[in-house]
Amino acid sequence: MNAKVTWQGKMAFDGTADRGYHLPLDSEPAVGGEGKGFAPFELLAIGVVSCTAMDVISILQKKRQDVTGLEVKVHAERATEHPKVFTHLQIEYVVTGKRLDPAAVERAVQLSDEKYCGAIAMIRQVAPVEHTITILEAELQ
Repeated sequence: MNAKVTWQGKMAFDGTADRGYHLPLDSEPAVGGEGKGFAPFELLAIGVVSCTAMDVISILQKKRQDVTGLEVKVHAERATEHPKVFTHLQIEYVVTGKRLDPAAVERAVQLSDEKYCGAIAMIRQVAPVEHTITILEAELQ
């Protein structure tokens, strides 16, 4: 994989990678930016939850679970001193579906957490990662 950022002025950058999509990056005004894009650590957090979300939905689909919605949230705490690394991540999985098997959902999260999600494995090298699961029943039609 190759990725790059190209300076756009002040603290703004345009990020791109092999697939060609563009992503705006910027810092907050307090540090010279205009807040018109993602901050680097926001992208790290999004990378973690998108990695595990893709694992979980794939596993649940293979288990033939009738998932109608999946939201994966993360609360990431950071050190107060530079380099301000992540110090703790709390990931919340909110799975909505029809007659979901709680054991299947738990297993999908466990497989992502322990085996498949490289982003969690990397972050876990520097910070503890915990998770919670909420299962919501979709309205039957």
